[in-house]
Amino acid sequence: MEFTQLIQTVLIYALPVLFAITIHEAAHGYAARHFGDNTAAMMGRITLNPIKHIDPIGTILMPLMLYFATSGAFLFGYAKPVPVRFDQLRNPKRDMIWVALAGPASNFVQAIFWALVLVMLVALGQNERFFLEMCRAGITVNLVMWAFNLFPLPPLDGGRILVGLLPWKQAQAVARVEPYGFFIVMGLVLLGVVGSYWLRPLMSLGYSAIDLILYPFMALLR
Repeated sequence: MEFTQLIQTVLIYALPVLFAITIHEAAHGYAARHFGDNTAAMMGRITLNPIKHIDPIGTILMPLMLYFATSGAFLFGYAKPVPVRFDQLRNPKRDMIWVALAGPASNFVQAIFWALVLVMLVALGQNERFFLEMCRAGITVNLVMWAFNLFPLPPLDGGRILVGLLPWKQAQAVARVEPYGFFIVMGLVLLGVVGSYWLRPLMSLGYSAIDLILYPFMALLR
């Protein structure tokens, strides 16, 4: 990939990625505070300042290395997790579901926002490729984060949602996987299991849902 093309791609994705990870992590913190845990608030992590959520390795180095190594075919990264003490929640098992769900939900809302901006730009006759591609990147990045984080294995949000939904005995069994969950998920990603059987179907569903949500708005612009 040519250097100029790489720079263009980085610039197109930079803003959507920063918003996606910042709002995702802040949403966890807001939800935790709402349900009784002030840990993130006391540590200054309930903020829309992206610097507070950027992990130098997970947010910057790893995605760039993977981008170069795979010519853009595979990307993965992560932000600093917002600290949540589930034992401080008013109803730990139930409230855990809402705290975990807040992050992916924020990404789905952002995907709708970027899609709405894209529709408005097209309706206004805006043909500037940079802005159109940024909107498309915003939709894709947020749908990837939404779908990936819902994968039902701790420490991902979907795993914590599953723990909250299961009866105590089964929930404890799933929770014990958490120390090894990241490595299991990465193995499944490299084997193509997550992409083929989780990400693609869920993202397809996400795109369809966004089309349905925006259909009335698009009809008004015709």
